[in-house]
Amino acid sequence: MISRNYNISFTTIHLQTVPLFLIISFLIYLYKNSNYQTPPHNKILQTSENFVATVAGLFCILVRVLKNYWKMGSGQWHMEKRSTLKNDSFVKEYNPVTETGSLSIIVLGASGDLAKKKTFPALFNLFHQGFLNPDEVHIFGYARSKITDEELRDKIRGYLVDEKNASKKTEALSKFLKLIKYVSGPYDSEEGFKRLDKAISEHEISKKTAEGSSRRLFYLALPPSVYPPVSKMIKAWCTNKSDLGGWTRIVVEKPFGKDLESAEQLSSQIGALFEEPQIYRIDHYLGKELVQNMLVLRFANRLFLPLWNRDNIANVQIVFREDFGTEGRGGYFDEYGIIRDIIQNHLLQVLCLVAMEKPISLKPEHIRDEKVKVLQSVIPIKDEEVVLGQYEGYRDDPTVPNDSNTPTFATTILRINNERWEGVPFILKAGKAMSSKKADIRIQFKDVPGDIFKCQNQGRNEFVIRLQPSEAMYMKLTVKQPGLEMQTVQSELDLSYKQRYQDVSIPEAYERLILDTIRGDQQHFVRRDELKAAWEIFTPLLHRIDKGEVKSVPYKQGSRGPAEADQLLKKAGYMQTHGYIWIPPTL
Repeated sequence: MISRNYNISFTTIHLQTVPLFLIISFLIYLYKNSNYQTPPHNKILQTSENFVATVAGLFCILVRVLKNYWKMGSGQWHMEKRSTLKNDSFVKEYNPVTETGSLSIIVLGASGDLAKKKTFPALFNLFHQGFLNPDEVHIFGYARSKITDEELRDKIRGYLVDEKNASKKTEALSKFLKLIKYVSGPYDSEEGFKRLDKAISEHEISKKTAEGSSRRLFYLALPPSVYPPVSKMIKAWCTNKSDLGGWTRIVVEKPFGKDLESAEQLSSQIGALFEEPQIYRIDHYLGKELVQNMLVLRFANRLFLPLWNRDNIANVQIVFREDFGTEGRGGYFDEYGIIRDIIQNHLLQVLCLVAMEKPISLKPEHIRDEKVKVLQSVIPIKDEEVVLGQYEGYRDDPTVPNDSNTPTFATTILRINNERWEGVPFILKAGKAMSSKKADIRIQFKDVPGDIFKCQNQGRNEFVIRLQPSEAMYMKLTVKQPGLEMQTVQSELDLSYKQRYQDVSIPEAYERLILDTIRGDQQHFVRRDELKAAWEIFTPLLHRIDKGEVKSVPYKQGSRGPAEADQLLKKAGYMQTHGYIWIPPTL
């Protein structure tokens, strides 16, 4: 049997193996499709001669090919090994290179709030749980602040463990802090990055890592404005010198631009230096436990498959609320507003997982392909389906302009133009200084046709996924009120994580996502075309807001937001359940 990895050679032609039956079939086809109708008498001879000549010619070619296939006298086929085109993604997936080199995690902006509050605590938790091997990993901090290794360790120490668990983690904390080294330097100077590369190389040499087999992960806990110069310095001075199973990856934080143009410019600048598989655009909402549960919930349960469409679902709400204001970040927040800060990224990513079609596999690219299709199916936002708000007292912050129109609250309706979701409003709502702090997804089902119990005014069925706090999933149902009378009442089927999984620690989003970057799994990160499609949805609206064409209305702190938002929900078909409050079960 001839392997598919071989070509067969003959004198002047280089052909791949051609089964004999294909040639015979071709001859039969020529015979049947030759001018085989009863021809005029004077053309019979010409037709016959043409057919015979064709058959004879093909037969000669076949003899020449077979003669060269076969080594006369040896009784063996003559085969030439075919060169294989390299497919990196295929090789990595099916013939993965064992990663044996040292791992260097470099946190740029190490002295900033994001690094102290999120990045370093996530790294410590991964270390404490055994996901970062102290014999392989070393952590480097880089920033402009001129401090020592010990001073950086002291800065972050208090963020790594809480007082409740401090005694249990003392030894692990001490070992973790010893792994941290600090390098000071500017973000646009080669001298600083040369020193950083030297420090990383010394660590790799100490671990006896072959050049090119080391792994370098750069976490940019920095403002997006410095991404381009920092990326240039990393590319020029800090990447691996060869490829022997090692890699260089960068993690960039949101916001990825302020609109479509700035996002594309940023993507182009970074994309000119690094390939897409090296770039991890982090959105921490994609690391949340209940968000990651969406694919399993939707596609591993037969119960939801026939219900998850426009025939059964009346509307979908994705809600984010905070019970505090900007708290000293007014100047920064005023540049972006609630849509850029929360809705265009976090809530839109959740919408993709709720609305996407089933991917053909769990490979990251297949999942991200389906998310892009959803975004590309969203029709332009109408101004009448948007309500903006600004809480009273927001402009009291001295860093906020007195005439600011920046929304601290927004409700907007997105409509997806495809077979599954046509006519179903997706309501995205986010706000600061609200009455409560929570984030959830609410899938509200349509009314029961022929309501014999006359109970529709009590509320519809709703499937609620509580993302934070008190992670839970519950289904609001109408049931019989216990007792002698036939009365109905709203209740729920409840899966509360703290009750059901008492001995399981739910990881923080940043822990999961940083581990994914080390493993090279981009499933929970935003691809460039996905980012572009997201900005295409919101950029026109954002420009109208920036120009003052869409105004923010005031609302009281500690309220539900502007009354106009509730009116918009009602107009969209959302039916609020009065008299029912979900109470998380106690242990």
